[in-house]
Amino acid sequence: MADEAYEAVELARKTGKIRKGCNEVTKALEKGEAKLVVIAKDVQPPEITMHLPLLCKEKGTKFVHVDSKEQLGASAGLPVGTAAIAIVTEGEAKEIIKKI
Repeated sequence: MADEAYEAVELARKTGKIRKGCNEVTKALEKGEAKLVVIAKDVQPPEITMHLPLLCKEKGTKFVHVDSKEQLGASAGLPVGTAAIAIVTEGEAKEIIKKI
């Protein structure tokens, strides 16, 4: 599941649109724009991302946890790790998102 999530983020970055970071992801969820939310498990303190799964469930948005914020950041084209990513426009990642 995590590999598909990383791949979806990478494809969406190249052919669609993503939001990076906890605040941007929260805004995208509140506006109902997010199609998929990817949350890193190794975020310290964990309180930073604790609200995201609840918000996803409330909005009916799919979400997936991945092990590494560093790898999530790399998939999003960032030189640093990131706590969360929201895919706003799927682009070519649409099929992968359906599988998740």
